[in-house]
Amino acid sequence: MMIHHWMSWESGVDLVAMTQRGLQAPNVILHVARTVHTPVGSAPAGMVLWQPDPAGAPAIAGFVSTDPRLAAWFGPHVFAGTPFEQAPALAAKIDIRVADDRVGSRIEVGGHVFEVEMSSLSPLQLVHRPAGSPMPFAQQGVEARAAHHTLKIDGRSVAITVPATAMGGSPGACWAPAGLYAR
Repeated sequence: MMIHHWMSWESGVDLVAMTQRGLQAPNVILHVARTVHTPVGSAPAGMVLWQPDPAGAPAIAGFVSTDPRLAAWFGPHVFAGTPFEQAPALAAKIDIRVADDRVGSRIEVGGHVFEVEMSSLSPLQLVHRPAGSPMPFAQQGVEARAAHHTLKIDGRSVAITVPATAMGGSPGACWAPAGLYAR
C-alpha cells in the first residue's frame, strides 16, 4: 500500500460535543493544533463545526488555518470520501496553551471566538487506528483523555456533553501532543 496523502500535527487540542441533550450527532467540533504539517506546508490548523441550531445549517463549518493553502488541502486529500470532503477553507487565528495538567485552545474564525480548556488529563497513550475505523485514513499518535473540559463561545460559557468516543475513535475531549493521518 502506498501513502498518497498525509498530515501530522504537534500540540493538538480536540473537542467533540453536544450543546443539547438527545442530539444524534455532535453540533460542536473543535480540532486544532499548534502546528500541522502537510505536503503543502506547515501552520496552525484544524477543523471547526459550530451548529447552534442542530436543526439548522452550521454557523461555522470548515477546515481552518492561518495558511489558506493548508486549509484548502485537507478536504480533497486526507478527508476525501467523508462528509468533510467539500468543507470550505476558512482563515483563522489559532492559539494553543499547554501547562502541566491543563491544555487549551482559542480559535478566532468567521466572527466567532471558541475557547476550550481541558484538565485532569489521563496518562498519554500510544494509539493506532487503521483506515476504515471509520475514517478512510490510518491514524497514529499519542493522546490523553481529558476528564474536565469547558467551552466558551464568544466569551460565554456553554454547557456541553462530551461523548466518551468521537466519530474517528478518539476520546471526545483529548490532548494529542503528536500524531499522523495517512492514506
